[in-house]
Amino acid sequence: MTRRLLLGYLSLAMLVLLCLEVPLGLLYGRGERERVLGSAEDEAESVAAYASLSLTSGRPERELHARAARCAGRIGGRVVVLGPRGEPLATSHRLSGDESRGLASRPEVEAALAGRAAGDLRASVIDGVEHLAVAAPVRQGARTLGAVRIAVPTDRLEARVDRVWTLLALVGVAVLTAVSFVGFAFARWTGRPIRELEEAAHRLAEGGLSARVAITSGPPEIRSLAATFNRTAARLEHLVASQRAFAGEASHQLKTPLAALRLRLDNLESEVTPNARGSLAAAVTETDRLARMVEGLLALARLDETAADREPVGLDRVCAERHRTWKPLFERHGVELVRTGDFAWQVLAVPGAVEQILDNLLSNALRVSPAGSTVRVGLRRPASSELRHLRHTHVELHVTDEGPGMTDDQRRRAFDRFWRAPGAPKGGTGLGLALVQRLAHACGGDADLRPAPGGGLDAVVHLPVAARSVPAAAPPSPRRGHRPALRA
Repeated sequence: MTRRLLLGYLSLAMLVLLCLEVPLGLLYGRGERERVLGSAEDEAESVAAYASLSLTSGRPERELHARAARCAGRIGGRVVVLGPRGEPLATSHRLSGDESRGLASRPEVEAALAGRAAGDLRASVIDGVEHLAVAAPVRQGARTLGAVRIAVPTDRLEARVDRVWTLLALVGVAVLTAVSFVGFAFARWTGRPIRELEEAAHRLAEGGLSARVAITSGPPEIRSLAATFNRTAARLEHLVASQRAFAGEASHQLKTPLAALRLRLDNLESEVTPNARGSLAAAVTETDRLARMVEGLLALARLDETAADREPVGLDRVCAERHRTWKPLFERHGVELVRTGDFAWQVLAVPGAVEQILDNLLSNALRVSPAGSTVRVGLRRPASSELRHLRHTHVELHVTDEGPGMTDDQRRRAFDRFWRAPGAPKGGTGLGLALVQRLAHACGGDADLRPAPGGGLDAVVHLPVAARSVPAAAPPSPRRGHRPALRA
């Protein structure tokens, strides 16, 4: 905005300067030209009067030559006194043959010999120099005795006009420079409230719900906009806080009755008849699913409440740890878990986010993978054509299974909360992929689902690269007693 305001000020100032200085320069040039011609006409009439007295009184010709030379010296030009047929009678300079023969045919000389004073506004070139010429008749009563022609060089005139144009240009540059400084200061002052609004809007978009702007500066329209922005931000903060509080408190309050319900169902197992044990097992399964759903809601609530700073995380260490942790569980279900690709990368991530992302994706892959299949955890750098929608350099973390896969419509809806694909295995909550996407966004990346080659699903998480590093010597062993969290 500052640049646009400054450009507007400079354009307006330049337009005003052009409207003032161009006519002024043209008017000065025309005035100087008229002044030179007027001065030459006065001198021509003065010499013509002297020549008339000299020709009628019979004075020596040298006096006429001397008068022509003095006049030429005053005006810095050339003076020629001509007879009635255009022959030179006295000159202030030596005439060449061509110049002498051509004088009588010049328009101003013809007019003067006819008894009319005239000036030739067309510049003629004499000895390589442009001149302006005027001529006056030499009269004795009503009879014309000859003519006086004065030619004035235009180089001095043009030099004076050029100096004026240069001065006008310097004045214009000085004015534009002053307008630039004053306009920049004024534009900065005018745009400051708008920049504050922009910064506050960026903070609000990045999750800073407490962003506010001052409403004490700027024009009335900006103050009104700032007040509206503050009310909107306060309203949004209240709504989000209420939603988070409800999700967190409701999920927390549900944990105790769910644990009690699970315990009562376990105690009923020995007293239930064999025919009803199927219903009891189904109730236990749904209770476990509800407990996992509550855990997922708590995880989402905690993710919304905290805006942790991102820090470099070594993918080699995290992937090796999660591979060792999940591999025994995969083997018990007859599914092979394989690591592929180059893991020597560091990514910017919220602490613990990559672990939770892998736990959720591996849990989903294990749930849909048939016995004897393979789940692959891989990493690759995306192609340049795939990076157009990403602002920074990213790497792709892939978890690929050989399950039934999803249709295009199902993949588009898979990240919705509580959504489950038709025919999905029992026990899922519909929150795992939603949590994966929220964690990826918190890390500055994204998540999407693709069809895997040969069937199945390829879950891809884009993570921003922190730095290229060498693989660690030996990843740390998993924490004792840590088991993977099964999330759908």
